[in-house]
Order: sequence, then C-alpha cells, then structure tokens
Amino acid sequence: MLHRVCPSVRTVVNSTTCTTRSSHCRHFSQFGAVKLPPAKNEPMFNYAPGSKERDLLKAALAKTNASCPDIPCIINGKEIRTGETRQQFMPHNKSQAICTYHQATPQVLQEAIQGAMQSKKEFEALPVEDRLAIFTKASWLLSKVHRYELNAATMLGQGKTVWQAEIDAAAELIDFWRFGAKFVEEMYSTPQNALLHDDGIWNRVEFRPLEGFCLAISPFNFTAIGGNLCATPALLGNVGLWKPSSTSVLANYVTYKILEEAGLPPGVINFIPSPGKLVSEHALKHPDLAAVNFTGSTAVFRDIWHTIGSNIAQYKSYPRIVGETGGKNFHVVHASADVETVVNATIRGAFEYQGQKCSATSRMYVARSLWPAIKERLVEETKQIKLGSPLDFDTFMTAVIDANSFASIRRYIEGAAADDACSILVGGACDDRQGYFVEPTIIETTDAAAKSMREEIFGPVLTVMVYDDAQFEAVLDVCDAGSDYALTGSIFALDRKAVALATEKLRQSAGNFYINDKSTGSVVAQQPFGGARASGTNDKAGFMSIYNRFCSVRSIKENMLPQTTWRYPSMDAK
Repeated sequence: MLHRVCPSVRTVVNSTTCTTRSSHCRHFSQFGAVKLPPAKNEPMFNYAPGSKERDLLKAALAKTNASCPDIPCIINGKEIRTGETRQQFMPHNKSQAICTYHQATPQVLQEAIQGAMQSKKEFEALPVEDRLAIFTKASWLLSKVHRYELNAATMLGQGKTVWQAEIDAAAELIDFWRFGAKFVEEMYSTPQNALLHDDGIWNRVEFRPLEGFCLAISPFNFTAIGGNLCATPALLGNVGLWKPSSTSVLANYVTYKILEEAGLPPGVINFIPSPGKLVSEHALKHPDLAAVNFTGSTAVFRDIWHTIGSNIAQYKSYPRIVGETGGKNFHVVHASADVETVVNATIRGAFEYQGQKCSATSRMYVARSLWPAIKERLVEETKQIKLGSPLDFDTFMTAVIDANSFASIRRYIEGAAADDACSILVGGACDDRQGYFVEPTIIETTDAAAKSMREEIFGPVLTVMVYDDAQFEAVLDVCDAGSDYALTGSIFALDRKAVALATEKLRQSAGNFYINDKSTGSVVAQQPFGGARASGTNDKAGFMSIYNRFCSVRSIKENMLPQTTWRYPSMDAK
C-alpha cells in the first residue's frame, strides 16, 4: 500500500509485519491528484498619499534606514560568522552602510557543498505537495507579512524608487514562487497524459532532481531574480548554494529568511556571500556540480562557461548551464508611430531604475519625419525627471549602484561628448559627492557603430539614430546587426505592414519583442523572459520551460504480462 511517513515517524505497518524503517525510508505522498490553489499575478500597491500601504512602507524604510544588521553565511541551517566582513552601502548615500556581512571562506564553502549533498536524499523524498507548499507559502508570507520589509531593503540597498521596488521585490518575486510551484505541478502531470501505452504495458516518466548540487549566482538589480534563481532548482527537489551580489546582500538575506520561515529544510539552499573567485575555485570545479543558474554580466557568464568546459572530464554529470546576461535593447520607430506612446514608453524603458535593467532601452532608431516632434518631447519630458533619494516618493530616478558603475557610465558619456558623430541632447552630468547620481542622458548620433550604440552601458543613457523614412527595411537590418546581444526590443508603428515586417526581420534580434510598448517590464506567466546570442541561454524565466533544465527525466516501462517466447513470428518456417 502507499504510505507517507513524516520525518519524525518511522514505523510503518503492512499486512504481515510491523517494522521500524531507517531515516532513509522514502516518504510517499498521501494524495492522488492534489492541486495547488489557482495562481494569479500579484496585485501591485500604488502607495498613494494617505494610504495604509504608504504609511507601512515609510515605517519599514525608517527602521531599515536606522539599522545595520550583521548578516552571516547560512550553512545547513546554521549561521556562520567568519569574521571576514564587508559592508553594503546605500547608493544614494554612499557613506551609510545598510548591513555588514560575513564572506564565506574556502572551508565554509566546502561545508556548504557538504551540507547540500547531505540534505539531498531527504529533500528529494519529500512529497511533492509538501515541497511545492514551501514556495507557495513563501509567496503568501511575502505578500501579506514581509512585503514592506523587503521593499525597504531593496529601495535603500539597491537604489530603487517605491514603484520599482514594488514591481520587483514584491510582485515579481511573489509571482516567481507562486507560479513556479504551479508550473512544476503541471510539468509533473501533463506529460503522463501524453504517453501512449501498448496492451499490457504501463509507461510513465519520472522527473528526477539532478545528481549533485546547483549553484545560483544572482545580480544586484532585481531582488526577485535572486529569490528565483535559488528557488527554481529547489522546486524540483534539488539542493544547492546561493551566492548573492555584494551590492544586494540585505534584500537577498531577507528573501532567504522568508523561505526559511516558509519551511525550507536546512541545507537545501545555503546562503554564501563570497567573492566570485572563491566560488569559481571551490564550487564551479567541484565534481558534484550539477547546474549553474546565473544572471549577471556577459563576461562573467563566459568565464563560468569556460571554467566548466575546461574541467568537463572531472564532473559526475555534464553540468547544466542556464544564464541570462546583458542586452543592448532597442526601440525602432516607424513613420506611422504615435509620438506620445513613443516618448512615454522610451522614457520609462531607458530611465526607470537608472537604466540598470538588463532589458533597459539603450538605443533607438527614429524615422526622420517624426524625429523633430519626438526629439522635442523627449527632451522636454526628460528634463522633468526628478533625480534624488528613494526616501522621496516623487523621485523617478535615484543613484546607480556603486562607484565602479558610476565611473563606467561617466566614461561612456564623456566618450560620446568627444565624438564628432555624437551630440548630447539632454543630461550628461554626473555627481558622486554624496551618492552615485547620473542624469538621464540622451545622445543623438549619425554613426550606427558608435560605442554608445553598440555596447551595454547599464545606466541611464539612450542613444538615438535618425533614418530616412524610405530606409525602414534597411534600418531593421542595421538594428539586427548592431549589437552582440539579443535580449529585448520594440517596434512602434500603427501601420500593420510595418509591424509585420519588423517582427519578421528582427526575429532573432530579441528574445522578448514588444509592439508599441517599452522594451522592459516582462511579467511572470505573461511574457516569459530571456534572450539569445550574447544575452544568454534563453531558457525563459517565468515560464515552465526553464524547469526542464533542472531535472533529469527517467522513462519507466512496466510489462504486465508474462513473456512466453523469445522468437519473432518472422522466424517461423513456412
């Protein structure tokens, strides 16, 4: 009979004997076709003046602003303070630390891998409804209990405005966890119904966790990405390590503690703030490495791939490599486009979160007949953008993440100012006296190969090239060849033939393609996110396809009839 044994109960009664099983017994589900509650996208709060949500968030901001917690590594459920401390600082107030954190040492990293592998067998055996319940519960804890705390950590620690934090740390992360559980539930059940069966044969497939541990490496710019990168493998029964960015440790730690509160067993995800070089030496080269789930720069992703490729013979299995990197995302504006739609979508796409989204609009091609009107409106509206502290709710932009980012963005702006083919239409000023502030900047160029047209800047810089209306098809080719990346892009046109042509010609230019909308803002379960070429492996976060990368499918065939001969009819004599 099917039975289910909780971890604290090991006695199982069958029809003949009463035996006590070891702690390694399998835990079977007691449910047949159990289903999670229906999932829907999390509603977003507006934080309007006088609202309860605004007051609660302001209280959380005041508390976070006055605190500087000491954040440990978490290995096998235990807090480890190595004494090798660093601090995370607020981008808008670079002298104020938001937390102190302990970096993992080589010994701690080895303990994290051991802890993950030791927890693997029991976590794999946990009934699927209990495993998925952890992340479903986490989504509700974030929605109803910890929303303001995580938003505050994201606003102050990563320089996000109230709205940018709400769509990221609250809504998107909730959606990742809630829909992730539903995607896995569906993945487990749907393929079984697609299998065919001969008479007397029962076929089925098993979605096994990978054999080894998974490594999640997350960026600073989206709190939700960190919570999703570590959760995606775990939803399928995998265990692993989570290396957060050094500039988002606080928000990622709060995220981890929510998962812990939701019932995540010790050792399943080990939290290891650490230098990248250390992770490369001790985790990427470990024989039990099963997968890497990465979001970050193209250079780092290529280095990870090279490290794994150079050590491929020493792994027990070929590691799965999943990665989303950068983008040089475009807006192509046809002569039939609506000017106001273009202007408003472009300001949001280019300058929200200081252009620090991998999907941010950073190059634009505009039909000459529309450029005077679009130029005037873009400059006019960009001058209205308030640049300031995330504590001020009317701020549209705050500071970029750190000194390295600030210096890099300033070099691009200075390079454009010195380029005869470029002119700065608005913005361009940079000020790092208190925080890392860069004005929203628009550059006009006559050179499609200008540096700011081709290279990812990861800041509030938009470069525009004007083309003759009759050269629309040709400019689509220029756009396609204009960058190594292929993450997101948009076509603005009311002429349906123009939309159709752009959709065809730019088919490989963007993994997320938008029509009359900005290049940013994908929503879980609505626009699966990811791109190809230098932008990554295009496994589509926020959709069920990515979960296939973190399981190893086993086909099982069961014969239910006795086999009476080894001979085939064709072998019989006439």
